[in-house]
Amino acid sequence: MIRLIALLLTASAAHAQDVPSGQVVALHEVLIDDVNAQDWLRFRFIAPQIAREDGDITYAQAGPDMEHLCQTMALPYMSEYDLSADMIIISLSDQVTEFGATNPEATQFFDAFRVENHTCIWEAF
Repeated sequence: MIRLIALLLTASAAHAQDVPSGQVVALHEVLIDDVNAQDWLRFRFIAPQIAREDGDITYAQAGPDMEHLCQTMALPYMSEYDLSADMIIISLSDQVTEFGATNPEATQFFDAFRVENHTCIWEAF
């Protein structure tokens, strides 16, 4: 079951974020998802520079961006809104997409993290 958090975005969260690759990303939405009796928080970002046709950021370059977003955006967001999660999913998409819907035109990158001692630990899918 997916529940959309009523976009409890702070003013800073609604603006573009600085990430290691230098690309511009913006938070699109935050979802709470129940996956096999675990709570997953999904932080979905728009990142136009990952586009297949005219983008210039590869998955290898975006990997550190997703870890950075987990650490600097997801963890503070969880603390601010008193949320907890077994897993944090950071996704980047070159365009707005509906969660769970197939869109062959979209380029999307995903990484999963668990939280230990206020640190995002990468988890292989």
